[in-house]
Amino acid sequence: MRRSAKHESSTVLLDEHRKMDREIDRFLKRLSCASIAIASLTLLLLFLRTPDTCVPPHAPHLRFPKSTCDFSTRHHVPSEKKSHRLWSTRHWINKVQSLSLLFRDLSLLHNHSKVLCVSAGAGHEVAAFRRLGVDDVTGVELLDSPPLVSRADPHNLPFFEGAFDLAFSARFDEALFPARFAAEMERVVRPDGACFVLVAECAADEVREIVGLFRNSRIVSSSNVSLVGMRMTSILLRTRKNSS
Repeated sequence: MRRSAKHESSTVLLDEHRKMDREIDRFLKRLSCASIAIASLTLLLLFLRTPDTCVPPHAPHLRFPKSTCDFSTRHHVPSEKKSHRLWSTRHWINKVQSLSLLFRDLSLLHNHSKVLCVSAGAGHEVAAFRRLGVDDVTGVELLDSPPLVSRADPHNLPFFEGAFDLAFSARFDEALFPARFAAEMERVVRPDGACFVLVAECAADEVREIVGLFRNSRIVSSSNVSLVGMRMTSILLRTRKNSS
């Protein structure tokens, strides 16, 4: 009898534990579903509503703001319009004019010359050459700046050997690999063509070091010049006729 009573008592306790486990399991499932529903509703409201603290009363409602405080529609500005804005600035005009005066004295430059501007930046030098009447001018830079400058690696120029009469760079002293930079300028210039570089103002021994990087060229002239108030050194070289 005692064993039977004890057995019945254990069975009742086990049933109660099982019942309690089932109730806890149902409660956790309901809590999980409620949490998911609240989270989903919150995300939906965030997507569909722009924060009131950032939007003035008269501003149109945006379904998908670009940021939590961006309530204005941004219009795409064509690259041509951006370029014309840049070209109308005083700095652009002064730099182009200064470069034009520098290029005007190049005895090796003609209207029919094919010119390459390496590391051309925004294209000041391209505009300066064209201002002097040189129509065939190509500008390249790691980042393009249309319509004057296309994208290309100055250390690996995408042009055939001897494709140009003159190669110019105002950023030669900023090159990561100057020897490679110089070799590429020489490669794309025809034999008896010219390489023309501008560097920060330097002494005669530094000029010789730079000239030494152009292994297939000989120096024609070197002089200190002023470019928009900056003192620089210009170095003009002529590629040898037997350049390969």
